[in-house]
Formats: sequence, structure tokens, C-alpha cells
Amino acid sequence: MESGPAIFAGAVFALFGGALLVWTGIRVRRGEPVALGVSQVASATLASLAAVIALGLGAYCLTRL
Repeated sequence: MESGPAIFAGAVFALFGGALLVWTGIRVRRGEPVALGVSQVASATLASLAAVIALGLGAYCLTRL
């Protein structure tokens, strides 16, 4: 019974982290801003860090089944 929420949370974290990482990479490759009004390096770094953390949380949830 308790594995259902862990699977759901892990999938959500993994999908969000993966999508954010891909989106950030595409924005940086095109030279477009990741966040308006912020340094491109700082915003890309922060967004990539958030994506990696979300992917890590997703992996953690999925390995705790």
C-alpha cells in the first residue's frame, strides 16, 4: 500500500527534473534568457541545480520501494 505514493512522487520528481534540465539546456543553447532580469549564468546554474536535485529526489523515492 505504501509503495503507491512513493512511485507517484518519484515519477513526478523525475519528470519535473528531466523536463527542467532539458528546457534549461535548450534555452542556454539558443542564447535565450532562462529568467528575465537575472544573469544568464546565474539563472542557468540555479535552474540546473534545481533539476538535478529533483532528479535525485525522484531516484531516492523510486529506490525506496
